[in-house]
Formats: sequence, structure tokens, C-alpha cells
Amino acid sequence: MPVYSIRGVDVDFPYDAYDCQITYMDRVLQSLQQGNNALLESPTGTGKTLCLLCSTLAWRRTFGEFLRGGGGGGGGGSQPSASQQSGPSGTQSSRYPVIIYASRTHSQLRQVIKELKATSYRPKMAVLGSREQMCIHDEVSKLRGKAQNNGCHYLCKKRLCCHNNIVTEYMRNNSELGSEPFDIEDLVNIGRTKGPCPYYISRELSKSVDILFAPYNYLIDPGNRRSLTGIPWDNAVLIFDEAHNLESICADAASFDLLPHNLTSCIAEAQECIQLCSFKRSIENSADKQFDPENYAILKGYLKFLHHLHFSLTILQVKFPHVNRGTLFPALLMALEKKVSELVIESKELGYTKPGSYIHEFLSELNITSETSKKLIETIDSASLLLEEGNSGETKAGVKAKATVSRLETIRDMLDIIFRGGRQDHAKYYRFHVNESRQASGDSLQLFGKATRTLSWWCFNPGLAMEEFLKLGVRSIILTSGTLSPLDSLAMELNLEFPVRLENPHVISPDQIWVGVVPVGPSGHSLNSSYRTRETIKYKQELGLVIVNFARIVPDGLLVFFPSYSMMDKCIDFWKNRNHEHSVDENTIWQRMCKHKQPVIEPRQSSNFPDAIEDYAAKLRDSSTSGAIFFAVCRGKVSEGLDFADRAGRAVIVTGMPFSTPTDPKVRLKRDYLDKQATPSNKNPKGLTGEEWYVQQAARAVNQAVGRVIRHRHDYGAIIYCDERFVWPNYQSQMSYWLKPYIKCYSKYGEVVQTLTKFFRDKVSLDSSKPKEMDCDDSIVPLADKYSPQDILSYSAATAANEHRGTTVPLNVTTRRSNYMKFAQITPANRATLSSIKQGCSSSSQLASSRDQLSQDSQVDMTMHGHLTEHSLKSLRLKKRAKIAGISNDAVGLHDVSSKLQHNVDLPRYQGERSTPLSKRSTIDEACETNEVIGERSRGQPTTGPAFLKQAREKLGTAEYGEFVELMKALKSKSMHMKDSLEAIAKLFSSPGRLPLLEGFRVFVSKNHLPLYEQLVRKYTVANTN
Repeated sequence: MPVYSIRGVDVDFPYDAYDCQITYMDRVLQSLQQGNNALLESPTGTGKTLCLLCSTLAWRRTFGEFLRGGGGGGGGGSQPSASQQSGPSGTQSSRYPVIIYASRTHSQLRQVIKELKATSYRPKMAVLGSREQMCIHDEVSKLRGKAQNNGCHYLCKKRLCCHNNIVTEYMRNNSELGSEPFDIEDLVNIGRTKGPCPYYISRELSKSVDILFAPYNYLIDPGNRRSLTGIPWDNAVLIFDEAHNLESICADAASFDLLPHNLTSCIAEAQECIQLCSFKRSIENSADKQFDPENYAILKGYLKFLHHLHFSLTILQVKFPHVNRGTLFPALLMALEKKVSELVIESKELGYTKPGSYIHEFLSELNITSETSKKLIETIDSASLLLEEGNSGETKAGVKAKATVSRLETIRDMLDIIFRGGRQDHAKYYRFHVNESRQASGDSLQLFGKATRTLSWWCFNPGLAMEEFLKLGVRSIILTSGTLSPLDSLAMELNLEFPVRLENPHVISPDQIWVGVVPVGPSGHSLNSSYRTRETIKYKQELGLVIVNFARIVPDGLLVFFPSYSMMDKCIDFWKNRNHEHSVDENTIWQRMCKHKQPVIEPRQSSNFPDAIEDYAAKLRDSSTSGAIFFAVCRGKVSEGLDFADRAGRAVIVTGMPFSTPTDPKVRLKRDYLDKQATPSNKNPKGLTGEEWYVQQAARAVNQAVGRVIRHRHDYGAIIYCDERFVWPNYQSQMSYWLKPYIKCYSKYGEVVQTLTKFFRDKVSLDSSKPKEMDCDDSIVPLADKYSPQDILSYSAATAANEHRGTTVPLNVTTRRSNYMKFAQITPANRATLSSIKQGCSSSSQLASSRDQLSQDSQVDMTMHGHLTEHSLKSLRLKKRAKIAGISNDAVGLHDVSSKLQHNVDLPRYQGERSTPLSKRSTIDEACETNEVIGERSRGQPTTGPAFLKQAREKLGTAEYGEFVELMKALKSKSMHMKDSLEAIAKLFSSPGRLPLLEGFRVFVSKNHLPLYEQLVRKYTVANTN
């Protein structure tokens, strides 16, 4: 594997790295070495996960070998020595930093662990999950939420869980566990086959690791974070992957909404607790075995519950002297419900709003304060145990356990948020709000149509969660995603300093992407999805016709994103019943779409989403149409976390900006909060305003949606913005950094159709000429029965990436491949550029001398004195053996680079190429003049590069000559399949007046590919003579 020395750290990387990957790893190492926080944006397909893992683990290894060995990144890691294990606290983990890698979902973490398996690093690792995912107990696994936790705690405390009882012994006999990458499914398999509890195995492993994988909530939620024992937080690095929604996740975690049906359910549960107490009291001395305490799930908490219930509610008798002491707890909840209902709401639209500190005044009237809340929390904990006991007590042989969730937990969570460890100063970041609405669904505890009220306490400072990490003293916090822009606003929202920042470009070339803003439709009517026009017939007709045309032009999969479910439903309903007013076609707009692509609509219910994905994958494989069209919503399930690579997503249409409803109370109050924070009186003149936040949230949702296509280096696709507002500079400034160079605004719809048609015609012709085994459709079909639909959609991306990786290097490789480098500036770039190795080095002997000097090194040094400089080294990627006819394998010449060269060739570097040729000259002239070419020269044809180029300029138009230039670049850099390149060049020279070019180009074709080119020459020569 290549080894890159970046900032003095040797980083093993599985493939030859792109410049943008090197830059990304440099920023990661800068953050880690300096102990700074970092915001790193890198588009999907640039390998940011792999870069994160390799750079952080390489940095971690500089402190000492991994806790448990499995290669240690090629360094021969082994069990640490006694001296390594000893330290201030007697454990090795106290000396070495711990990397905590967090992502939003377990499916995302699963992908990260797959990437770890592709590296040579073998750190001691653990992955955390919930009991719901890991529990293998026959009864407890059927429970959910707090009921499951309570059942687990009780069985473990009583030592009644056979799985938990053998965890210690299993860990002692399998000390190597965690030295090889594993996932939650692997732990569950261990539990099912060998018996130990997967949940507690993961907990034991997490106490001493090099890297810990966990969902966001394990870091953001204080309770979950406290449960992570053994982690030295002051020596920990936190990585938040897919962090584009982190600020909203942090804010939501610190907020609550007490819904009316939740409060009613809590009252019912509290009353049930009283009844259970009375029932238990009546049977406590009974000898009847059906009331044996062992028949209940949890009994020990019973007396404690009674004690805390009466103790904590005694204080309420002053307020409610007429209420029976045994029903005080339900009375408290009913009093809370009554107090909420008595608030005067003057405007139903605005609701009842107060500053955040009002919550303390509101609750103090119920004698709920910081002190009494502690007793109430204890009471609720005991009540939850009692409820579980009651449910389990009703469970007999052959009867399934109830999968109940204690609603009382919502009150407990609310008190935790409000009193936050006895503090009240955080209330200034909140707003107290009560909203009234009509009951819209049939709830067994509510009357349909009855006016109900929701009590909310919303946090508008996501930085509160980040503030906790500062208090813990973590070394660095790294936030990364493909769509973090704009970085300034994100940093302000999180209220953290991020000295290290990066916005990386993509690794694709310009001919792989088409990005256009379409302000008008085929009828000339403007496309604008704002509230002023989106309900008009003309807008819906025009948008429908635009999608009909794009469904015809775009091959295979097409994704269409709407600002909201409501807008999507209205448009689809309209299209199903109407056609354009000037159309002569009797079919509806919907029917015309379906002629080209079979439709799939994103469901609102998450439970139906897997079926929709499977349906989309099946329709993509259906050869009766030209593909499938997926109608979806920004911020929906399709827009995040799914790879629509290759055929699954050839284009994305964005129909408008997904602005949140401006009259929504939470949105309105957030904007108001930010406007007040941004005033000069708050000493924050650069603060984010409410309007800026409002626009940026919508732009970030758009960026996330368009990121569904272009999922790897060799993917291609189109991004189509069908709203005239995307022409505006303030909207374009919010787009992802990597997209900005490609954006083009079209004033005429005809130009859009023309350029987009050409883009896909050229790409499809290349696809169709590829060998059968490369056909994406073939790779999708057999996966239906074996993998999930999500795997089907992302499979082709992995296939394309693996296709260019060459022979797989074993994970235990310890030798380091030689890499030949040269000085050049390392900056974010789409690909490496090659120039002369040294000024004045023009002869082949000079090159050989330089090459020999470089080949003495066994690694790639990307730094000078530990810092990334303007003269850092870049790979030349010499072939181990120069397969060149007429030239010695050991003598590779370098022609003099003349200032007269007419075209610079920007040679791309391909991740995964095991050996790539040294560029002899970065010009098309050189590609034509090179001594490496062989073949019999045609009589009367130009035999030198300049002569051929001169003739090509005379015969070809400006645009065609530019196309020829690009094809020569691709031919030289091997960014296209050789067969595809030659076919495209031959087709360009196939007209009668250009046959001399067709004949003459054969002298520049290598011997291996000459038979193929001769066939092309005969094909087009015969076509012109007939």
C-alpha cells in the first residue's frame, strides 16, 4: 500500500490518493496535532471516510501500537508490553488518545466499518448499539423502549439472564475480540451461536479501545454519555460524520414538546401505578403462588416506589388538600394539564410565547423546582419499574410479553432538560410556547375534533451540546460531511471555534457532470415554486412538461425532489388529471411521463419506504421502458443516506427551494431569536441573522438532495434546478463548493434540451460500448434476492470503484510500496497535474538520475519539516515495467517541455490504479510525437504530431477540435477505456472529408490496439464508399 508522510505522520492508504484526499488528510492531522476543531467538507465519492480513518488511526499510532494487535497498519502491531500498559492509572488506555467516531444511524456506521476493513489498520475497536438491536433474550427482545431496559436490568440483577451471566467468561477466553473490524450483526451472530449477550459484550469492549463507533445520541445525550465508562474524555477525539444536520439534532435533543395525548397517557399510567400499589399491598402477605414475587418482572423497586411517591408528593397537599394522598401523583399531572389549558392564547396563529426562563415560574406554582424535581424523577423511575412489573405479572406461559413504552418517561425527560443538573442559566437560549390545535386523529384518550394544547420548550442554541464537550476537555472535534456549506454559519450555530476548515472539490472531470439552472419551461412560462405561483395552473403545467421532457432525455434513473410532501401530492394529482392547455396529445401529463419512465412516489410513512426502494430497483431493471422516476421530497428519506449511483440516479431535478413554513411557530421564533442575538447590543455584529439562517437551511437541504448522484470517481449525471430563483447570486452562493464551477444558467429552454441531450448521448454511447461484464444492469439484477434494496442501489458504485483498484492487497501486508514523487504545490484539486520533475531536467539521462534518487525512498513524503508546504511532493506514478515497444524497460525518456506547446494535458490520478505511466510530456503534441507509438505509417499521411494537429485543425471545427483535445487527454491518462477512446476518435474522423485523418491517426496507435483501430478504419471507409 502507498504510504504518505503528511505532517510527519506516515499514513497507510489503500490506493494512490487524489490531491483532494491528501489535502483532506492534511487538515485532519492539523486538527489532531494542534488540538483544534475542524469543519471538513468533501463531496460524496471523494473517499472522505477512508481518509478520516487512515489519517486518525495513523496519528493515534504515533503514540504507540494499538491496544490489541492485528497488523497495526502494516507496522506489525502486537499485544502491548508491560511498560506500555503501565501508566498513571495502570492502564494503557489512560495514556493513549481514544477516537470516537459517530454517525447518525447504524447503517452509516456499518459502511464506515466496511471501509475500515479495507485498510491495513487494525485498532482495538468497539461499536455501540441499543438493546433493541442487540438483545437476544427470548422475552426481553420483544419489548421496546424503557420497558426493555427495565426488563434487562431486572434479569441481570437477579442473574436470571443466561446470556449476561457468561459475558465475563467469554471475554476472558476471547481477549482478541475487537482486534479485527466487526459490526453489530457480527456481535449478534456471536451471541446466537455462542451464547454471550451482544449488548454487554459491546459495553465491555468500549471500556478500553483505540476507536469507538457510536450513533450521535451516545455523545449528545448526557445520560448515554455518562454510561460510557472508561473513556478518558480529556484525551478523546470526537468525529461527527454526516454532520450536515448536527445543529438541528443538538437543538432537538435539548428541546421537548409535551403533546396532549402524551400528558393524558401519563395521567392514566400514574393512576395505574396507584392501582398496582394497592393491589400489591393486598397480596403482599398472600401465600398464593400466582402472586409469588418471582412471577413479576421487577419487584425490588416496589417499596422504594411507595416511599418516593408519598415523600415527593407530600409537598403538594398544601395546593390540593382535598385530594386523597394516594392519588397525588396523578393529581400533579392533571394540575399541569389544567394550568396549560388556562393560559390565555390571544392568537391561535401566534400561540402563547414567553422567554425560556418562564418555564421555572410556570412550574414553581406546582411546587416543581430544581430540588423537588429530583424526587419526582426518582418517583417516575420507580413508576416505570412498577408498570413493567405489572405487565410482566400478567405474562404467563405461552403469552407474549407486552411491548409497552412508559409515557411517564416523557415527563422525566422534560424535567431533565429543564433543570439540567440543577442549572437555570441555559433558559436564556429557550422559548416557552403553547400552541392550540384541533385533534386530527382518533386517539382513544381524546375526543375527535377537540381543541388541544401542546406545551413546548425549544432550544435555539445548538451549541449547548457542544459546550458539554468543552467542559469535558476533549482534544478535538471534527465535523465532516459532503454538504456542510456555508461553514461560517454552521460554526456560529454550534458556538465553537473551528480554526481548521476545508471545502474540497470533487474528483470528477468536467465532462462527467451537467449542472444547469432552468428558469423557464418549454412554453416560456417562468418556473418559480414560491407561494405566489406554485398553486397556479400554469406553473404546474409548465413544470409537468419540463419533467416529461427530461424523463425522455435522461437515461435510466431520474430523481425529482419537491420542497414538501404537500407540493408533491398537489402536482402529481394535477398531472394525473390534466394536460397542457395547448397540447394536442390526449394523454395527461402523468401518462406522458409514464411512457418514458415508470414512477415511484416516496411514501410519508417510514414503514412503507423499503417497499418503495425495492419497487424503484425493480423498475430500473425493467427493459420495457427507459428507466424509472422517483418523486421525492427534500429533507425526506430519499434525500439522505442513500446512494443512487450509476444507473440508479443519472439526474436529479430540484423543483424549488424547500423553505420551512415561515408561519410555523418554531421557525418564526428561531428567526426572531437569531435576529436579537445578531444585534450590536449583544456584542455579536457578525452573528447569523434569522433570514440568513432561513435561506441556508433550505440550501443545505437542496445540497443534500443533489448529492444523491455522482457517487464515485467514474459516475456521471446531471443536476437540474427548475426554479428561476436559483439564478440569483445569493442562492448560488449557498450551493456546495464543488458544484459552483459547473453551474450554468440558461435563458432559453431549447438550450437546456440541446446541451443535456448531447451530454447524455455522448455518455450513453460510451456506456453501450463497454464490455458486457461492465453493464450496470447485469450487476443489479442478481442482487434482488440477496441484498436489501439500499444495497442494490449502492452496489454499482462499489463495483465501479473496485473495477479500478486492481489486485487487492492483503490486509496484513507489512511492506511498503515504493512511490515516486516530485515537488509541486498540494492544494485542493480535481486531479494531479504533471510537470517537469526539476527545472532544467530535459534529457532522459537526467530523468533516470532523478528517478533513481526518488526510488531510494520507500514512502511518499508529502511534507517538508512536518508542514504541508507549497513545494510538497506529488506522485509521478511510474510503471514498474515500461511496456513500450522499441524502448528499454529500464530507460524511460523525458522530452524537453517546450514553451511552444499548444495544449496542456491535465492528467487525472485514479484512486486504485496499481501502476500508472509516467507522463513524458503534458501536451497533445507529445502524445502524437512519442517514440513509444508503433505501427506501420500510412503512405502520404502526416507522421509527426505538429503536422497531424495542423491538419486536424483545418479539417475540424472549433468545437470538434476541442472534443478531439479532450479525447487525447483521456487516451493519454487512461481515464477512458482504450476501446471507447479509439471509437470516439474514429467517429470524429469518419466523414468523407476527414478520411485522411482517420487513416493518418493509425500511426499513433499502439501495437496492442492497432487491430481494433484497423477494424474501425475499415468500418468507416466502407461506409463512405457505399
